[in-house]
Amino acid sequence: MRTGQKLQPKGRVTLLDTQQVSERFQQRGRGAISNQTGRFEKETHEAFDDGWGTIEEDAGRLETQLMKDTARTIITFNKSPDIHFDRSVNPYRGCEHGCIYCFARPSHAWGGLSPGLDFESKLFFKDNAVELLKRELSKPGYLPRPIALGINTDAYQPIERELGLTRSLLEVLAKYRHPVSLLTKSALIQRDIDLIAPMTHAPIVRVGISLTTLDRPLARKMEPRAATPQRRLDTIKALTEAGIPVTVMTAPIIPGLNDHEIETLLEAAADHGATGAGYVLLRLPYEIKDLFHEWLAQHVPDRAARVINLLREMRGGKDYDAKWFERGTGRGPMAELISKRFARAAHKLGMNQNRKPLRTDIFRPLEDAGGQLRLDV
Repeated sequence: MRTGQKLQPKGRVTLLDTQQVSERFQQRGRGAISNQTGRFEKETHEAFDDGWGTIEEDAGRLETQLMKDTARTIITFNKSPDIHFDRSVNPYRGCEHGCIYCFARPSHAWGGLSPGLDFESKLFFKDNAVELLKRELSKPGYLPRPIALGINTDAYQPIERELGLTRSLLEVLAKYRHPVSLLTKSALIQRDIDLIAPMTHAPIVRVGISLTTLDRPLARKMEPRAATPQRRLDTIKALTEAGIPVTVMTAPIIPGLNDHEIETLLEAAADHGATGAGYVLLRLPYEIKDLFHEWLAQHVPDRAARVINLLREMRGGKDYDAKWFERGTGRGPMAELISKRFARAAHKLGMNQNRKPLRTDIFRPLEDAGGQLRLDV
């Protein structure tokens, strides 16, 4: 419930230390244990026993709230040298999947909301996303580069079934022949095979499926409203059978929790047709570190201290180090071992070979910047 980190920020921790970060409350079907106040707020809230004993009562059911987010722009550009795209489009803010490790959680703090339970229950959708995308792609001088669609929060999270924003954006990108990459842990992407399959022939689309663990109980706790591991494997198979190359992202790798599954995850993905693979070491910037520590104390108390200590060994003694080219892999003997294991397993399975770059030379805007149909199409 508190802002700031509960554990000491550096060094090794003990089992007793991790017990001190536990919270009393838990919402069924949600990832975060608490609704920790964002770092930009002047006040924080903490549960307090007033003598009536109600502090120990279970919290009421937390319903998902959906709100409009009228954006001014839809394409977000970045200059990060260690990621493969320089622009992204996110139709949603917040994510009902509730993955406790999600790197996007701190973004909710910018709006005065909690990166904890608010992030997975107070969701925003950009109702003008399609119009904005058409306008921005049609600006004079626009230079096409692959757009990462839904990279901050999953573009195929549950509310996409109702709203269909991701499909509408894909339809625009397909008509404009604009390159796009998709990464999801949802089986809903199968709905759009009719759009994605033709885009692979150019190619102007790349698809990735996130597969964190094959342990169903662990997935249920860590990614409570995402597709089950088997459903994700079935999705890989369905996509590849439709002629769509799939990369499996075994991310995040969490030492002491799921790192022993690296080879098994890659083998299962390859058996279902995946031809590419990638991974990212768990990242714990800003509020995520405290939320993750709470989650560990609640769900894997016997391993909590070990997981935290292993992560800190790979982050220079801290929970997180944001150095370019190191933030995704860490450093030290454990990080090197994970890197070598992953590379060896992927090579053995014939992954990451003959990956074709997405084309940008066939891009064609269909409207001018004012929204009028172009005469030269």
